[in-house]
Amino acid sequence: MALDGGEDRVGCLRNRNAGGPRGGDGRGQGGGGTAGDKLPTPKGQTGGKDRTTRGIGRTLWIIKDGARHIATGCVAGPTETKPPAEAEQALADYIAQKYQPERRRQDIEDIDCADVLIYLTDIREPGDQFEIEARIERLNEFWGGKKLSKVSAQTCAAYVKHRGNRGGARRDLETFRAAINHHAKEGFHRGMVRVSLPRKGEARDRWLTRKEAAALIWHCWRHREKQTIHSGMSKGDPVSTSRRTLRHIARFILIGLYTGTRAGAIAAASPYAEPGRSHVDLERGIFYRKQIGKRATKKRQTPAPLPPRLLAHLRRRRDRKLIATCFVEFNGKPVASVKKGFKTAVGLARLPDNVTPHTLRHTAATWLMQRGVPIWEAAGFLGMSPEVLQDTYGHHHPDYLQGATAAIGQKGPYVSVVETVVSLTEGRKETKKLNEFWSEWQDSNLRPLRPERSALPG
Repeated sequence: MALDGGEDRVGCLRNRNAGGPRGGDGRGQGGGGTAGDKLPTPKGQTGGKDRTTRGIGRTLWIIKDGARHIATGCVAGPTETKPPAEAEQALADYIAQKYQPERRRQDIEDIDCADVLIYLTDIREPGDQFEIEARIERLNEFWGGKKLSKVSAQTCAAYVKHRGNRGGARRDLETFRAAINHHAKEGFHRGMVRVSLPRKGEARDRWLTRKEAAALIWHCWRHREKQTIHSGMSKGDPVSTSRRTLRHIARFILIGLYTGTRAGAIAAASPYAEPGRSHVDLERGIFYRKQIGKRATKKRQTPAPLPPRLLAHLRRRRDRKLIATCFVEFNGKPVASVKKGFKTAVGLARLPDNVTPHTLRHTAATWLMQRGVPIWEAAGFLGMSPEVLQDTYGHHHPDYLQGATAAIGQKGPYVSVVETVVSLTEGRKETKKLNEFWSEWQDSNLRPLRPERSALPG
């Protein structure tokens, strides 16, 4: 099954139905490339490379499934060598529609892991689409072609080594475990399948000082794209353009510092109440962090009021029509992830590599504690439990263990350390003297009476 394009040649192919596929030798000119499958498929069902013709003078991308040619409706340019996203999506939809895993088999020796991952794509939520697809693609690369019976602690450890990142491997395996559990819950397989997870990493407590945060925003706002000169006397020299390619990261940082929201909810923040978006009600000043249509999870994405300065900034961007859909956009389109741009900004600000987008949430929690905000109120604003806030960030609070610190060195009304030490010493001496002259076993009055020999039986 392949996706490719080719330019028509008169007399090469014939089409009796306008807009329909044509038969022929399939030869033609033009670019072509193999499409990457968006959905997991068992081994043996992958894409290939082929060329076909359709419509005189046009270059089109089609899906080739054996002798069948299915039109995608995507026109390719004369120099285009890779399928566009629309053609890739058409191929993924075609594969998903055609391939239906057999659900009658219930023996884990006969069920492919890719079939279980396909089932997870059927029950995914709109807000999880980008993240789930990326995880499924990584899982299918390793587990595709393996049977469920091969899932063990040893193979899970092999996946962790293959992934190269213990934290990322743990999240992927959690998704894999959820897929297996859903598959078993629907009665699609019998038998116990256990997914072994690597141990959790240490909790991160890296937070930004106000000077570091200001430097990060400044570099994002002032940065200009650099390109290389390809001709002339200055060939090979970098030159700055007028494009500001990191300003969307600056807005991302502002929202993260002022609200302590997770990266996914910030990227989906929109002034319009749309499915899959985190709604920012600019009239009431409330940030509904949970994406519309997504069920609530243990992440506790509770609504929170927006600080006045941030609210005014977001209103200006909406009123001046500086955004299309979301507050964090690049080239007029919402961003799915800011990891790459954020990493560039961290390098420009000369901050350590352990500063990540999630560091903004740590920073907001730390700043609230340093300002003396009550733990219950700060936990509600950040969307985390008071226990987690107390255990992770409580030591930043100015009142942290201050009562014990003050009491440990405080002098009581009639208490002296010296007098206490002397009294304890004297008490120990008196006890020692008493033990030298008296013991309950030496006192005849306390010693148990020994029975007379005549009183013994026999």
